[in-house]
Amino acid sequence: MVQDSLWERIEPLLPKVERRRRHPGRKRLDDRLALQGILFVLYTAIPWEFLPQELGFGSGMTCWRRLRDWHQAGVWDRLHQLLLAELHAAGQLDWSKAVIDSSHIRALKGGPKTGPSPVDRAKPGSKHHVITEGGGIPLAVSLTGGHRNDVTQLMPLIKAIPPVRGRVGRPRQRPDCLYADRGYDHDKYRRLVWRTGIKPIIARRGTPHGSGLGIHRWVVERTIALLHWFRRLRIRWEVRDDIHEAFMTLAAAIICWRRLVR
Repeated sequence: MVQDSLWERIEPLLPKVERRRRHPGRKRLDDRLALQGILFVLYTAIPWEFLPQELGFGSGMTCWRRLRDWHQAGVWDRLHQLLLAELHAAGQLDWSKAVIDSSHIRALKGGPKTGPSPVDRAKPGSKHHVITEGGGIPLAVSLTGGHRNDVTQLMPLIKAIPPVRGRVGRPRQRPDCLYADRGYDHDKYRRLVWRTGIKPIIARRGTPHGSGLGIHRWVVERTIALLHWFRRLRIRWEVRDDIHEAFMTLAAAIICWRRLVR
């Protein structure tokens, strides 16, 4: 079931589809039921064609089309920004720092944004890249091939942080500093981060472990674990990268919503 508090935020964002007066055809599936079908797939990883119609979700292909259309219309991005604004207004965003990390997943069917995974015997894989604020709330997510170096997504993720409203004054978009592990150790990118007004605190290669940065970085690892709590994100089943990205953004928004209602 889609809880009322979540539906109240999503419904105004959905594009309105007027029914044709002439040759209207079959009645369109209710948007809330379609969303329930999408969430059922996200939570359980059930194949679209096996979506149980007796639960009222409609066909799996109908729900798949809604996920695609709403993603193209920017619904999930706007939902994520809306929830970030509510969290910011409630004082639940820690802008004193941000943390970035990534995680490999298998991509069993291949497709765009996949590549030979260096941690899975060069089998096709993808990477989930996540940047969070100091408390672990996801600010932005991205998808790349499994062979892409983590540092290549450092600046794209920083730029992907949306301007977060919710308080008087200019929207907040930049944390004060950024924590990252050795995978992001490159002086060129340190300079780029400095130019955005963010202080980079990145572990250096070749130095012994126990730097103490782990007390800050663990929150992003927890957020990645929360993303992979959604079974559809543990393995990439989608050939189309935009469909998997739609699931990622929707899951990030749900994590924000759970933090807000908690």
